[in-house]
Amino acid sequence: MSKDWLDEIKWTADGLVPAVAQDAGDGKILMLAWMNREALQLTAEQGKAVYWSRSRQKLWHKGEESGHQQIVSEIRLDCDNDVIVLLVEQQGGIACHTGRRSCFFQRLEGAQWVAVEPVLKDPDTIYGKR
Repeated sequence: MSKDWLDEIKWTADGLVPAVAQDAGDGKILMLAWMNREALQLTAEQGKAVYWSRSRQKLWHKGEESGHQQIVSEIRLDCDNDVIVLLVEQQGGIACHTGRRSCFFQRLEGAQWVAVEPVLKDPDTIYGKR
């Protein structure tokens, strides 16, 4: 695969681009993560989401610990060439490390954030005691 398409992306000063994972079936936003060139190229080549972990400073193959891989059906780039959307099939139905389907499970109600989506699986059973 040619790398020329990677040059069209407006990378941050840190060499990253935000990537939104969206359920290919129903359009629900599952998570936001970051990708560097290598992560995006691997995602395109392998058809499975690979991100850049800013906290660990390394490539993060989604599902490497949890088993909750994201199978990528489309990769899209926004009109400003600075945000990626991955249309994915979320394996196991859980994208969030909290054991929920989506990382966006908190809703502002009045002046407080309220968890409005259930935990589908206890994170301790997904990752073990940390």
